[in-house]
Amino acid sequence: MRKKVSIVGSGNVGATAAHWIASKELADVILVDIVEGVPQGKGLDLLEAMPIEKRDSFVIGTNNYADTANSDIVVITAGIPRKPGMSRDDLLNTNHKIMSDVVSKVVQHSPNCILIVVSNPLDAMAQAAYKLSGFPRERVIGMAGVLDSARFRAFIAEELKVSVENVTAFVLGGHGDTMVPLPRYSTVAGIPITELMDSATLARLVQRTRDGGAEIVKYLKTGSAYYAPSAAATEMVEAILKDKKKILPCAAYLDGEYGIKGLYVGVPVKLGSKGIEQIVEIKLTPEEKAALDKSAAAVKELIGVIGV
Repeated sequence: MRKKVSIVGSGNVGATAAHWIASKELADVILVDIVEGVPQGKGLDLLEAMPIEKRDSFVIGTNNYADTANSDIVVITAGIPRKPGMSRDDLLNTNHKIMSDVVSKVVQHSPNCILIVVSNPLDAMAQAAYKLSGFPRERVIGMAGVLDSARFRAFIAEELKVSVENVTAFVLGGHGDTMVPLPRYSTVAGIPITELMDSATLARLVQRTRDGGAEIVKYLKTGSAYYAPSAAATEMVEAILKDKKKILPCAAYLDGEYGIKGLYVGVPVKLGSKGIEQIVEIKLTPEEKAALDKSAAAVKELIGVIGV
């Protein structure tokens, strides 16, 4: 029996994640959305692409959460983007209401699923989903670090004119301005990038990684990134469904790890069939630890607004 992945939200991120997952033949995909017609149309379009891709993934779109029943993984992309004149607290409260509705329906129909949260503000929404679902922390994971690390890797490969396959990069912390790229743990074919570029170049790439989403928004003007975010969520889905035990940077609920308790923060984790199978603790310099603590404080401020 094939695995089943449901994606809540059929906008650009959700629909593109459905595309990646179906085209890799990882699972059957259910696209669910409150808007009538959009998930159905996109789901049917993807289903009709499968014969060309020579993939047997089944894809449907629906407005009914009953169709998501017994999903192995549910990817949550639902939420509204920040609009002109809207405060961050307004965005938080609106998306928290949406998350409350989504999670209650998901838990009702798929009580044993693993949740991957993509909705923004990422770390706060992951924390909300964790509290609302009642799931163990291993089964509620935020997607951020995979995306941020991919951006860092792309910029390193471009700068050094090497294959992206040779580049590994680590980004910790919250998803946003306070993220913590770690050059010491970022390598090209095992060589630390600190030995391959000067500190000014490194600082420029680190800043570009922090501004990665904003740079794309500036170009698009009326939208935000979706190819890389959906590909990042798909890598997490694949690691879980194939029980890869892959170490990826994800937003995880920390209970004392890294000296942080009771918060979702981006750290390296081992992803397998049970979700988060291990939180990997790496040694940080005092400067790196201070940056991670600052990132955690920013997450704490957000969750204070919505009371989770």
